[in-house]
Amino acid sequence: MENIFLQFALVLSLASFFGFVMYRLRLPLVIAYLVSGVTLSGLALVAFQSNPIDLHSLWIFNFLPELGIAFVLFLIGMELDLREIRSLGKPIIMTSLGQTIISTLAGYAIAGYLGFNQVESFYLGIGLAFSSTLVVIKLLLEKRDLTSLYGKLSLGILLLEDLVAILVLMGISVSSSFLHLGLQQSLPLLILVFKALLLFFLTFVLSKYVLEKIFDAVAKNTELLFLTAITWCFLFTTIATLSGFSVVIGAFLAGIGLASSPYHLQIQSKIRPLRDFFVTLFFVYLGTQAKLTDLLSAWPAILAFSAYALFVKPFISLLILGMFGFRKHTMFQTALHLSQISEFSLVILLVGLKIGAVSTVALSVMAAVAVISVIASSVLIAYSRRIYNLLSPLLPFFEHSNKVHFLESKVESEMQDHVVIIGAHRLGGPIVRFLQKWHIPFLVMDFNPHIVEQLREEEMNVVYGDIGDPDVLESLQLNGAKLIISTAIDMEDNEMLLEECRKRKVRGKIVVRALDHEHAAALKTLGADYIILPEIVSGKFLVEQLQQTWPNIHFKGLE
Repeated sequence: MENIFLQFALVLSLASFFGFVMYRLRLPLVIAYLVSGVTLSGLALVAFQSNPIDLHSLWIFNFLPELGIAFVLFLIGMELDLREIRSLGKPIIMTSLGQTIISTLAGYAIAGYLGFNQVESFYLGIGLAFSSTLVVIKLLLEKRDLTSLYGKLSLGILLLEDLVAILVLMGISVSSSFLHLGLQQSLPLLILVFKALLLFFLTFVLSKYVLEKIFDAVAKNTELLFLTAITWCFLFTTIATLSGFSVVIGAFLAGIGLASSPYHLQIQSKIRPLRDFFVTLFFVYLGTQAKLTDLLSAWPAILAFSAYALFVKPFISLLILGMFGFRKHTMFQTALHLSQISEFSLVILLVGLKIGAVSTVALSVMAAVAVISVIASSVLIAYSRRIYNLLSPLLPFFEHSNKVHFLESKVESEMQDHVVIIGAHRLGGPIVRFLQKWHIPFLVMDFNPHIVEQLREEEMNVVYGDIGDPDVLESLQLNGAKLIISTAIDMEDNEMLLEECRKRKVRGKIVVRALDHEHAAALKTLGADYIILPEIVSGKFLVEQLQQTWPNIHFKGLE
């Protein structure tokens, strides 16, 4: 299989086929890519028994998947608002470090009980502690929940876990000495801190004094803008890797360097298709890591570790997050998004295998757990709303009644004949300003913590949350509302809102947003009084403006 076109044809055909199956089943596409990898591993074992093929040595899997990781973290760096992460710093640090320490000790104990030696048990415990940033980011992007509170909590926890994983990797396998001075062998911690500070300082300096001028110069040509952004990503990632850090850290910092650029939205729109392609290859590659020959003999370990990742890790996260006063919906969604094994876990085991600290069986166990946990957690996240409704009576156990996080406080005053606006960003923002200007009573709900903080600073009645949380809907005082406007683009969210309004016998008029005519018809059937179709609204507005101004428009040459 040395023909690169044959490799691409086989891998992409499997990914497309299983992708279609998962699409029809309404499951995340990441499951399709993992199943494709497992299938490819099985096909290689059956078809090439006499002359086994090492799938990991194939060109398509040799370095292309790493490009997917780089592009994902590059885009996340551009989308990240450090102010929001900073405001959630304490719960992120406590949850990340607390869960990592507990899971490492628990994994060590489980592995030792199952017969692994002490060194292998330590590696397996470390691997069990980390969750997958790449998987969670992809799922949050698909659900458009990256800006939600639980999305930001999940992302912050995962990024901190990645930093811990990188520290572990550098401790296990120290890279070449910085500037070849030989200091890293004698003062590893000092050199590591120095390099990290230098890398962050370099990001700040280049972002403020160099990148802004470069991108101002190339911005008029979109093709050149795209090429320059890719160049910056690879250039800074190279600097990071040469300094002993991973591709993940380099690409992430490269993205942060462009976060304040006025062109970051244009750059993101161009890079996303590339990201999706290479991420597909990464997850297929991850699926091939599970060696079927080792799985039968190690099934007790695989079962125990998978069960821990899917059920015990979320339980630990729930306990820690509850200490900070988050509502049960936020805690549940955050914990559920941390219920899998990280790609870093495999890297740690691979490094251990190279230095002779672990066996191929331990690596196969971790690979199988990664595949199983990612598939299972993706399914759980896809059906998180139904699972939440089922477990909702049990979740108050994790809440602290005497403590409420400032983002999740409710509007205490009783309201009547008010307007409810769900979503106060692009479409809802002008509505909020209009109501404020004319002193019309209103209550806003948004799931972006930054927007909630801004509106609270202006002393507006605002509630953090999303439509999927029944407790939040209760705090909107829907029964007394005169008008309810939902700018949410998710069909399921709007369906739930209309269903709740029907159950509560809400008398106010309901306006919801639809993506197309088919969705509009379905929402109308469910009881919506008016449907917002942005493209049609924009077209009607343009026609009205033309009708008003056309007689006064004069064209040169026609006068």
